[in-house]
Amino acid sequence: MNAPLPVADLDSKTVSFNGTTYSIQTLSDDSFTVLDKGVPVGRIVYSFGSANGVVEGTAISEDNLTAIAEVWFAALDG
Repeated sequence: MNAPLPVADLDSKTVSFNGTTYSIQTLSDDSFTVLDKGVPVGRIVYSFGSANGVVEGTAISEDNLTAIAEVWFAALDG
């Protein structure tokens, strides 16, 4: 069975994944904060040609945050 993929919505600045909608807040062109109900859970960064997730706490795994990063930066590249 395949895991659901995250879905980015650039208009609302959100990514939906595993039943949660995360808000994406711009820090710079290649760096964003990911929030769950207003609480930061990590950052997504595009560097050296790769999307990466940087976890802050235990609310989300690094793998899930990186999946969010990949879909977000792919949508921006559009």
